[in-house]
Amino acid sequence: MRKIPFCVGVWIAGAILAALPAHPVRAAAKATPNGMPPSCDRQCLYGFLDQYLAALQVKDPSRLPLAKGFRYSENNVMMEIGDGVWGTITGLGDYHLATADAVNGAVGCYGIVQETTSTSMFALRLKVRDGKIAEAETLIRRSEASGPFPTKPTLAEMPILSEIVPPEERSPRERMIAIADGYFSTLELNDGTLFTAFDDNCNRIENGLQTTHNPDLVKTIPVANLGCAQQFKLGNYRYDDRVRERRFFLVDEERGLVMAAGFIDHAGRLENFTLTDGRPIKSPLRTPSTLCLLELFKMRGGKIQQVLAVFIGVPYNMPSPWIERPSN
Repeated sequence: MRKIPFCVGVWIAGAILAALPAHPVRAAAKATPNGMPPSCDRQCLYGFLDQYLAALQVKDPSRLPLAKGFRYSENNVMMEIGDGVWGTITGLGDYHLATADAVNGAVGCYGIVQETTSTSMFALRLKVRDGKIAEAETLIRRSEASGPFPTKPTLAEMPILSEIVPPEERSPRERMIAIADGYFSTLELNDGTLFTAFDDNCNRIENGLQTTHNPDLVKTIPVANLGCAQQFKLGNYRYDDRVRERRFFLVDEERGLVMAAGFIDHAGRLENFTLTDGRPIKSPLRTPSTLCLLELFKMRGGKIQQVLAVFIGVPYNMPSPWIERPSN
């Protein structure tokens, strides 16, 4: 039985799965508290993830147990599975981070993907329903993109994300979502006010780059030498005008993890602003732009300990294809 949420051995399993015909992963015989039919537990969900990654490696989605009406997106665009990274993948990193939520039938993964000429960090979520994969959402921050992020990112094991949170330090699902939502509210029009709680040693990794407690990055991000709370208390991210279409689809209570999606909009109108310590800052974003993200939060004792994010630039105000909208 897998005891930590890391797909360290997924590639061995993938080689075996790749040699087998497609078949549904059996759901665990475990009734839900309300008496509903048996659900897919953590190990069952990891099995779907392993099978998905194995099929991706051999570029063969026909090996997957896909539900009727299955939907797939890559970088916030709906497409047919088999297109996009399915046609260009040349390899996967040998370490991936996984997390699961049996209540929502959700499983998530962060890792490294190689495609022809690029090495990129990616995030993936799957929705499992009735013994089949109903949804797959992938975000790939391809390394040829601009910014301070590494062109060949790596992902090493982070024990803090694998640790099981003691029952007395866990928060209820609704509270965990509120803590993650408070992070986004703190980021939106950041003026120094905190709408969530941070551990004193909180760190954040974005697209493979640590953007907290990193003094080597201060020329690009003036507050990079500080922790999460200290950065936000200075109001450094004032230019983030809006964090919208927030989705919280995976809550891993045992490990204190919440996986979320959303968009950060920059109107580009803000030219200069002042940090709460009086330092003048010139906004780095002067044209309309939007970031699309899949972000993971680690919580313990009601505080955020670690943030892991993959995000990409998309057209300004681009909507999510995963949110239902009223018809005109």
